[in-house]
Amino acid sequence: MNAKKSLNQIKYSVLDLAPITQGGTPSEAFQHTKNLAQHAEKWGYNRFWLAEHHSMPGIASSATSVVIGYVAGATERIRVGSGGIMLPNHAPLVIAEQFGTLEAMYPGRIDLGLGRAPGTDQVTMAALRRDPRNNGQDFPQQLVELQGYLDANSRFNKVRAIPGEGQDIPIWLLGSSGFSATLAAQLGLPFSFASHFSPQNTLPALERYREYFEPSSVLEKPYAMVGLNIIAADTTEEAEMLSTSHQLQFLSLIRNTPSQLQPPVETMEGIWTPFEKESILSQLKSTIIGNPDEVKEKLQAFLDETDADEIIINTTIYDPKARLRSYEIVAEVTGMKA
Repeated sequence: MNAKKSLNQIKYSVLDLAPITQGGTPSEAFQHTKNLAQHAEKWGYNRFWLAEHHSMPGIASSATSVVIGYVAGATERIRVGSGGIMLPNHAPLVIAEQFGTLEAMYPGRIDLGLGRAPGTDQVTMAALRRDPRNNGQDFPQQLVELQGYLDANSRFNKVRAIPGEGQDIPIWLLGSSGFSATLAAQLGLPFSFASHFSPQNTLPALERYREYFEPSSVLEKPYAMVGLNIIAADTTEEAEMLSTSHQLQFLSLIRNTPSQLQPPVETMEGIWTPFEKESILSQLKSTIIGNPDEVKEKLQAFLDETDADEIIINTTIYDPKARLRSYEIVAEVTGMKA
């Protein structure tokens, strides 16, 4: 283990799902996403990633590459990318063309983060023309094919991705278990772990990635970015109340009744059962909730534990202004924003 890092020694990024709030519209969600990206750029965040989900009433980022273009066009410097594109949902050629197009439009600013989960349920998988029997086992082969389309000298160039061919688009592997950690290590690619919803697997996956890492033309040494939920406010009480929207979101998923992002409530007691409470709090174990001092202390502890090279932050808050303030507090306590 390296010497412990201080908060101002690493980079921070934003993970956004373009949340649709209760009573809101996708148009409003995209406006809030754009506004957040512009503020994140101003405050010094490194990248702004959007995630692919389908058939979710509270998530507007299903056409992920389109939203990436929207955000990149509204910003100037911040890197914009996918956290991630669920590659088995797509033909690799299509992804090569989409991200080749984005990179041609916004040179040097586009990231391609790839996952192997469906990002949805089995019925929607079928609507995406994805074989429900395929649990992502062909993901490595799809990745090789995609990399081939981006390589001007590839054996795949009888079918050419234009734009895409010959472009330097950073590929990240995303994961919530050891599979992608191992694959990223073997290929010498950067790795992003979803600690924000799979906290129990965080340290084993990071250990596996670092242990098996093989240097490549992309990276000489491992580079791990870790996902983290942060809900920050000026007071502890406000942060705790704001966090209930996130808890309600997970409750709707557990009950198989996905919904738009709901406003916060004073208490979750009486809304969730003891079993649901235990399950949700376990899944959200890597969530930091609190005032600026508490966030700073807990964030340092998380960094000490994970030794992350970068932390990508998901903040699920109903009120867009409160969400902005949460990211601003993180920028302040980490030294990004003076």
